[in-house]
Amino acid sequence: MSTASTEASAGPVDSQEDHVAHRADIDQDVTVVIPTLGRPIIDRCLKSIAAGELWPREIIVIDQGNSQEVLESLQTLQRRGLSCRHVVMQGTGRAAGLNHGLTMVTTRFILVTDDDCEVAPDWLKTMAEHLRSNPETVVTGTVLAGGEERVLNTVMDEKPTIARKPGLTYDRLSGGNCGFAIEVLRRVGLFDEDPCMSVAEDGEWAYRALRRGVAIAFVPQAVVSHLGWRNLGERLDQYSHYARSHAAFFGKYLRHGDPFIALRMIVHLARSSLRWIRGMVRRDQELAANGRAYVTQFFPGLIAGFKSRARPPSLP
Repeated sequence: MSTASTEASAGPVDSQEDHVAHRADIDQDVTVVIPTLGRPIIDRCLKSIAAGELWPREIIVIDQGNSQEVLESLQTLQRRGLSCRHVVMQGTGRAAGLNHGLTMVTTRFILVTDDDCEVAPDWLKTMAEHLRSNPETVVTGTVLAGGEERVLNTVMDEKPTIARKPGLTYDRLSGGNCGFAIEVLRRVGLFDEDPCMSVAEDGEWAYRALRRGVAIAFVPQAVVSHLGWRNLGERLDQYSHYARSHAAFFGKYLRHGDPFIALRMIVHLARSSLRWIRGMVRRDQELAANGRAYVTQFFPGLIAGFKSRARPPSLP
């Protein structure tokens, strides 16, 4: 795991306006971990947690941008009675930031969201209830599109499901909307910080969890909104990054002789090709670019993953 960090409590400052704001009961078994690059959009995420029906025992924000705005947002929550930690971390990578936060958790359960997500008012309560009922299971939920920009990767289904083995197309786990017991984290391990798959850590972790016998429950009532903040050009660049990282995840498991991954690779390429064609037929530039990226970046990513010798860290 990378890098030095500095830690500070978002200390209290008296403010009459803060004291009259919404307060909620605290679930002493739950910590929320949020990795960030210091983007101001995290203020919307934090406000949505503070507006919830139930508060966590603590919010831990791992800030790889050393942002004064992030600190000020946390100080506002602290003044309202919500315990927060602002941890400045040198280095980059969502997996590294997330892992750093996970190692600091002392509660029984952990919830993870991203700085560009807003959670529903009953999100924490819903997730905590399901984790208490099934502490050996990872819980994930609905991801809606929020904001004005287009978001292709949403997760919507009205039917709850439980996956007990890897799927042929994908494993349903949203990194911005998931929760698990700390004992499950010890069993599965931390997220893979390998640079070659820097934005595929959630998918790899889900696959690893299922292979180790940990089920993943999809709970549609647990809702977050992913705020679209990138412009079209930035989203097109990001698709290439996603595509290469996803293929690297395949390559790492292929090197270890995983036959299921070989089959999944074929399905992945077929689905990506169809998405590319469908986008061109519909004259949907973004959908076509997404499919094209997953096809053209497949082999470069696969080779990078196959060559990699990096392994995910374990929880200390």
